[in-house]
Amino acid sequence: MKSLIRIFAVMRKEFLQLSRDRLTFGMIVGIPLIQLLMFGYAINTDVRNLSAAYSDEADTHLSREFIAEISASQVINIRHRVSSAQELNQLLDNGTISIGIYIPDDFDRRVINRDRQAVQLLVDGTDPIILGVAQQLTSIPIAFDSQTSIRPDSNLIEVRNYYNPERRSAVNIVPGLVGVILTMTMVLFTAVAIVREKERGNMELLINTPVKTPELMLGKIFPYIFIGLIQLVIILSAGRILFSVPMRGSGLDVFATSLLFIATNLSLGLLISTISKTQFQAMQMAFFILLPSILLSGFMFPFDGMPVAAQYIAEVLPLTHFNRLIRGIVLRGADMMSMWDELVALAAFMFIALTLAIARFNKRLD
Repeated sequence: MKSLIRIFAVMRKEFLQLSRDRLTFGMIVGIPLIQLLMFGYAINTDVRNLSAAYSDEADTHLSREFIAEISASQVINIRHRVSSAQELNQLLDNGTISIGIYIPDDFDRRVINRDRQAVQLLVDGTDPIILGVAQQLTSIPIAFDSQTSIRPDSNLIEVRNYYNPERRSAVNIVPGLVGVILTMTMVLFTAVAIVREKERGNMELLINTPVKTPELMLGKIFPYIFIGLIQLVIILSAGRILFSVPMRGSGLDVFATSLLFIATNLSLGLLISTISKTQFQAMQMAFFILLPSILLSGFMFPFDGMPVAAQYIAEVLPLTHFNRLIRGIVLRGADMMSMWDELVALAAFMFIALTLAIARFNKRLD
């Protein structure tokens, strides 16, 4: 009986402690709800509305009807019209579109004679899911009028797989893993940095030194930058050796974008560290950021296939922008500056997070 009383006393103490810890209580309620919402609404294996562009060199009534019919399938979302196949290739290289539609100038004759393929679908095949969705378009019966139609057995639509001719999932996954692993390690390492100093009593020593707050923050960041770069080399080297993942872009561009992403994650980790009171809270908050980053950044599912609301949330996650950068450089051979908007997004996030971390940190024990 006395043992049960003692057990209930300890239980009461734990419940009181949890009720006073608002962050932990928020995680208890928030994490299940967020996972439910993400898996229920944002994660969609029935991908639609893939970003697309087209080049219509024929520009006839028949070609315009074809574009209208293929758009009505809702598989693609046409956002651009360009004048040539070369411009379609450039949009694919930059990651602006996932599918390019090329209609040659003799489109009408090819449709009527049925002797040659009349349309080319240029597909970013780095993600096999996108390639599979694009191939669905070739099986959609498209009728223009009672005399002219394209049917699944007419074989008039050619799918050209760019960047991943062998259709290997590892080609798409390995560059994405760079961002996931760097997010996991960099945010977690620095999230506990300031809290650990307080819990171990080292903050007393720092208070009595002439080190300023920005100097302390930067000093905390720099060692982990080297760790992040080592992880980058390990992942890409292992991907090259084990899975034959190509490196089509500049190694210098990969290094520069990864360095910016590492600094962004470290700044975010420091901000978490200034908010958290214990290392456990810091780890909880790091996990709170990691899960949406993995699910919404385009690492596992095509970004265009997610609902618009989920895409807005994903745009404020650093991993979303880094995935576009690293896959564009490594797999498509894109130039870093051709994706300058992604670089600006990462730099802005790093500046905001580091500024808030410095502003929140006080060199005091409390």
